[in-house]
Amino acid sequence: MNRRDILQRSAAAGLLATPAAGLLAGCATGGGGDSGDTKKYQGTKSAQNPLGVAEDAPLEVVIFNGGFGEDYAKAHEAMYTANHPKAKIKHSATAEISKTLQPRFVDGTPPDVVNNSGAGQIDFNGLVSQNALADLGELLAAPSLDIPGKTVKETLLPGTVEVGSYDGKFLVMNYTYTVYGIWHSTKLFADRGWDYAKTWDDHIALCKKIKAAGIAPWTYAGKHPRYMSWPVISTAIKFGGPSVALAIDNLEPNAWKSEAMRTAADAWHQIVKDKFILDGSPGLDHVQSQTAWCQGKAAFISCGSWLENEQKSVLPAGFNMTVAPTPSLGGDKLPFEAVRGTAGEPFMVPAKARNVAGGLEYFRTMLSKKGAQDFTKKVASLPVIAGATEGVELPFGLTSVVKALEASGDNGFNWVYNNYYRKLERNLVDAACGEFFSGRIGPAEFLDQCQKGADSIAADTSIKKYKRSA
Repeated sequence: MNRRDILQRSAAAGLLATPAAGLLAGCATGGGGDSGDTKKYQGTKSAQNPLGVAEDAPLEVVIFNGGFGEDYAKAHEAMYTANHPKAKIKHSATAEISKTLQPRFVDGTPPDVVNNSGAGQIDFNGLVSQNALADLGELLAAPSLDIPGKTVKETLLPGTVEVGSYDGKFLVMNYTYTVYGIWHSTKLFADRGWDYAKTWDDHIALCKKIKAAGIAPWTYAGKHPRYMSWPVISTAIKFGGPSVALAIDNLEPNAWKSEAMRTAADAWHQIVKDKFILDGSPGLDHVQSQTAWCQGKAAFISCGSWLENEQKSVLPAGFNMTVAPTPSLGGDKLPFEAVRGTAGEPFMVPAKARNVAGGLEYFRTMLSKKGAQDFTKKVASLPVIAGATEGVELPFGLTSVVKALEASGDNGFNWVYNNYYRKLERNLVDAACGEFFSGRIGPAEFLDQCQKGADSIAADTSIKKYKRSA
């Protein structure tokens, strides 16, 4: 959804974070301009070719080989080739984006399209601060490939552009629309006569029933404990309103210690105190915890909507996985139905790519209705294109995602600090969650650790800061 390892690989962590000494410092001179390999491709713009693709220009695409695999990308490449038959596409997939591509950024010879995802993702803060990404604004203004009368921007789901924008420039095309929530098996609940709880008090009462039935109420990816930060922050935002997320995103002093965050952390600490978490969960990775959940060893798990595709090989028949919002604390500013939804799975066109126009056109292909529907069919996940599910038979879990989004409506929310400051979520908040949900620290210490992490990012002058206004 990738998105799932506790620690950044060493190469991703440091070198792109500091402009002065960063990996991309060599890019200003990288490539030299005296090699045939540095040729830039640009065709003539026309109504049929709005982005000016050079028809015989080769295109190189590098895909993160994670939960979504690479077959969907090969299908998009075939669509691109159908419209540009003279173009040859070089395709590759890797689970280690940073290790694979850092040397090429240094040399000034990056691919044309990069699916910059996974634990080995290249830090976007470093990429943006060093002007290493092409501006995608021209893509937004281009006409949709197959939705008449609309520009690409007009076909995108709300929030897609905002999540990929830095200082007003659209630099990252996040392709999937992810819903985050608490997942359970409706079959298990129906068999046991349980109903999903809409309030926190009812959730705790349900957890007691589940535990009495010999099932652990919760499990989580203990090796990637930030997964549990998502329901905590969601609970706080629903209680205190979207300004809670805004303060965290903007690194405001004591944002992690707000009344809403304290109230949410106190509530979630109860599942730790009452031993509602599956024994051994702190030692599990995301696949192991999700598999234990699929096996009925636990009733609840926190995850994004990539879960169904990631677990399809072990999902029991009739399991009927369903996503639901976090329970309400009482007196919340947002209704129970409000869920976190956001564009994810980032793609980029490097500024020094040889075929920038081709990269933008590849994105236009991905963002076509045909490309979006094919993606949905292949990986059971929502792309950021409105109408992508029309005429597509959806699996049970994804159907629940669509229903959750519809019920949430205008009350949906999100945060972006994890996009702005990767280290803050992947390392610092992650570590605090590990201590908190294993029971080694309480809620006050948990929030203190998170705040100290945010303060360290705020004080680091080598890290570019971003402000979000809404």
